[in-house]
Amino acid sequence: MTVSRNLETELDALKVQMKELQQLVRQLIAGSASQDARVATDEATQELFKNKDGEGELGGVFYSGQYCGEKGQFRWEPQERRVSQLLELDGDKVAKVLAALGHKQRLDILRSVLREPLTGTELVERLNMGTTGQLYHHIKALSGADLLVQEERGGSYSVPGHRALPLLLLLAAASDLLDTTDYMDMAEARNNAGSYLGQSKEEYDPHHLLWAVVENSILEHQAGYCSEVSLFLHDNGSITVADNGRGIPVQALPNTDTSQVQSVFTDMGRLSASASIIAPGGERGIGMSVVNALSLALSVEIRREGTVFRQDYKHGIPQTGVMTVGITKETGTSVTFLPDSDIFRSPFDYGVLTKRANEIAQAYPELAIRVFNGR
Repeated sequence: MTVSRNLETELDALKVQMKELQQLVRQLIAGSASQDARVATDEATQELFKNKDGEGELGGVFYSGQYCGEKGQFRWEPQERRVSQLLELDGDKVAKVLAALGHKQRLDILRSVLREPLTGTELVERLNMGTTGQLYHHIKALSGADLLVQEERGGSYSVPGHRALPLLLLLAAASDLLDTTDYMDMAEARNNAGSYLGQSKEEYDPHHLLWAVVENSILEHQAGYCSEVSLFLHDNGSITVADNGRGIPVQALPNTDTSQVQSVFTDMGRLSASASIIAPGGERGIGMSVVNALSLALSVEIRREGTVFRQDYKHGIPQTGVMTVGITKETGTSVTFLPDSDIFRSPFDYGVLTKRANEIAQAYPELAIRVFNGR
């Protein structure tokens, strides 16, 4: 019997196999090169952080990178900056750089042209500036600082290649420091507690914090998701507010690593501005973030989606991430907080709690509210 062979089919199969073999070889070579690079980098890093001067050495920063944009690319070869040198930079000049880049509209211009080159007209429309006069005032400053270039008169603006990577690295560093803005606001709240609590320091009333937490449960009830609220007084002076609402969401906010629950307890501007609890004589509303800021310690436990989540704070600053601590068939939020004794002189009063609970029960007949005295 004669067997005919399809040589073209066999050649095609061989070509496919050769391509796969070449791909494997390239991967092996790349992996070896990457390993060599890692080893070289590790050795360089170890050498960098050695104590060169014998005493008082703070170490150093070793970095490299590459920026590829529509108009070309720029590469930073591996560089070293001693920490001692960075800490001795001219303070006035560093402050000017950060202040210039920290200007909201100038930062918006730079971020816009980093995405793609834009003309002045396009920038005005993109940034809703209204007129070109304001734009060109900032463009003149940015161009004079070598942070912006124009292709030709009337052409598009872009960031020079050698400036793109430093700007992106500054933004990367800023992204790791974004939460400090919340903590600064919380520190300000602690230093200016009277603007929230109204009275003199000797009369600061911790119950205002409690009503702000209870208000969150009442809002859940008004939305149709909460039917029970329980208040537990503890012997250490802390108090727990537990409800059977939906539970505060724990997913990360868009384009951030910050969870929604952490935003609720740390973002002063977003929540406190619309807070409905205002102490007599207070200038600002008390929201959950204010409660957190004025507490020595706070823990939030969330029951939703079959899981129990928890996060702990001290003076408003997260001490943990959002932890998964159990499973449950229930839903709801429990907030336990201890008012800071450096701010509040008086403890919670069981009589005040029961009186307010009765008032809430009368205002919301379908909301069961109970007070338990663990003391």
